[in-house]
Amino acid sequence: MRHFYRILLTFTFLLLSTLACSFGTKTFETVPFQNENNSTPTTPISTSIPSTRIIDIVDQQDQLVHLYQEVNPGVVAIRVLSEEGEGLGSGFVIDKEGHIVTNYHVVLNATELEIDFPSGYKTRGTILGTDSDSDIAVVKVEAPEQELIPLPLGDSDIVKVGQIVIAIGNPQGLESTMTTGIVSSKGRTMPSLHEAPGGGSFTAGDLIQTDAAINPGNSGGPLLNLNGEVIGINVAIETNNFDITGQPVNSGIGFAVSINIVKKVIPFLIEKGSYDYPYIGIQTVSEITLFDQEALNLSRSYGVYIIGVTPGSPADAAGLIAGTISTDSPFLYAGGDLIIEIDGVTVRDFNEMISYLINHNNPGDTVVMTVIRDGDEINLDLTLGKRP
Repeated sequence: MRHFYRILLTFTFLLLSTLACSFGTKTFETVPFQNENNSTPTTPISTSIPSTRIIDIVDQQDQLVHLYQEVNPGVVAIRVLSEEGEGLGSGFVIDKEGHIVTNYHVVLNATELEIDFPSGYKTRGTILGTDSDSDIAVVKVEAPEQELIPLPLGDSDIVKVGQIVIAIGNPQGLESTMTTGIVSSKGRTMPSLHEAPGGGSFTAGDLIQTDAAINPGNSGGPLLNLNGEVIGINVAIETNNFDITGQPVNSGIGFAVSINIVKKVIPFLIEKGSYDYPYIGIQTVSEITLFDQEALNLSRSYGVYIIGVTPGSPADAAGLIAGTISTDSPFLYAGGDLIIEIDGVTVRDFNEMISYLINHNNPGDTVVMTVIRDGDEINLDLTLGKRP
């Protein structure tokens, strides 16, 4: 089982060590090599860096320097007081009215909030709304106009795997830290902070995976593209590494809430303090392996296989069915519906289904579920509810 760690740094004191590093200048020369006959080749191997490559590196360096100078003034540190102690997270300004976006788990159980701007200005913050499903919160501050530098919000739907991204935040209490990486994958899911009836939790969907270094304290900070647009909010890491205090340490697998979800949720959090997510009411296999396909006698190895339907749920009302026929696997029962499309859009696994519903639908919408049942493809109308 995977373990995701929300990356808020909770502490009673913070110990910082300073590492002093010195870098010398090295000169690279063309050096001939000896082959197996101990003869020197007539054409030496060059270790020099082509001038065009140097220009590219300098251009990218200048772009990152400029991006940091433009964006960092809009990224804040959020100091949290609660009964558990003191904590530190990150956030960023989204408008001139003083609205700041961060993670829900950063401000969870907060009794007081202090918002620290990079300029040195500090003020208190008030929580306007929270969303435990996607781990989003909106905080309101009163601050001089010059302190409120809104960050532009991008479009996470057009983000591509391999794209360079930048994270800015306050890891381990080191304020205004910038790190870089790439988009490692899209459409990831993880357990949300919203508990489901009967145990467990609902799912947070459409997460961006990145290898940009994010650590405790980065929570709530922006993940940006090279245009300085926010494409996600850094929320968690997956790791088996911990420091001496028991805090999780980055292992190159980080996650950010897609900004398109944030843009959809924020207006509701500001206006009414909460947001309702669409609800189906099924339990599924997260991924169908070849072994599952064979055991369940399915015609294909992609789709969302139903292993449980919640009584009285939208799925129950629509007539979706779960498997009940014993198989060689003690955990799988054959005969259930295999969801392959929603409104004509192919869903290859649970991650794609959740991401599609969260981004495109609301409670009360009616969608067409295309399922395979007993080898036949059928369409079922399902009216989405809201998560209880």
